[in-house]
Amino acid sequence: MKPHDILLHPYVTEKSLNMLQGTPAQNLKDGNRLEFLVRREATRAEVKKAFEDLFQVKVAKVNTFVRKDGKHAIIKLKPEFSAEEIGMRIGVF
Repeated sequence: MKPHDILLHPYVTEKSLNMLQGTPAQNLKDGNRLEFLVRREATRAEVKKAFEDLFQVKVAKVNTFVRKDGKHAIIKLKPEFSAEEIGMRIGVF
């Protein structure tokens, strides 16, 4: 399956924008994350591989949850990569 088949599109809300760098009230460990809507059948490992292949970065952790509007994945990048830079590349800002 192609990465574009797994990662449908970024999910942008005020909370997800705060996850890019973390707010002062949060710890630094809470930043450097992006949220995407993904295929409902996709596993965490598939989401991780698709994101790494698509953006040439390393993923530290993937959390998933399902809501009415679909399956969401919160992708935490390794410290040497910037979620803000990825956000700018995909047009979140």
